[in-house]
Amino acid sequence: MAAENKSQLRIVLYVLLSHIPYGRLVTYGQLAHMVGYPGAARAVARVLSLLPEDTQLPWHRVVAAGGRISLSSTSRAGQEQRQRLQEEGVLVVKDRVKLINYQWQPTTASQEIECVLPMKTVHHGQ
Repeated sequence: MAAENKSQLRIVLYVLLSHIPYGRLVTYGQLAHMVGYPGAARAVARVLSLLPEDTQLPWHRVVAAGGRISLSSTSRAGQEQRQRLQEEGVLVVKDRVKLINYQWQPTTASQEIECVLPMKTVHHGQ
């Protein structure tokens, strides 16, 4: 992925992340698909892992496929994610959440993206 595309991906991801409602979740793969990079869940995870510790973005609302919390329960970030989710009323059982109960399905992801960055400027495959 070209540097310009990485920068655009990061911007769009941050904006979408900021729109995830309280008590709702998305998966890394879902975010990747929403920004036009289906199959790039690991790239999304990497971008989110680089957020500063004091970020106000709700990174804790992003989980792995199947509702799995991928951060270790023994890590500070993993403990923080579980605590924040529970404070938002999300039931976490054995490091999993039931996506059917909490998954955010925006009306149209393209509307979310277009308010920030017209898709015509995102160049895939470069």
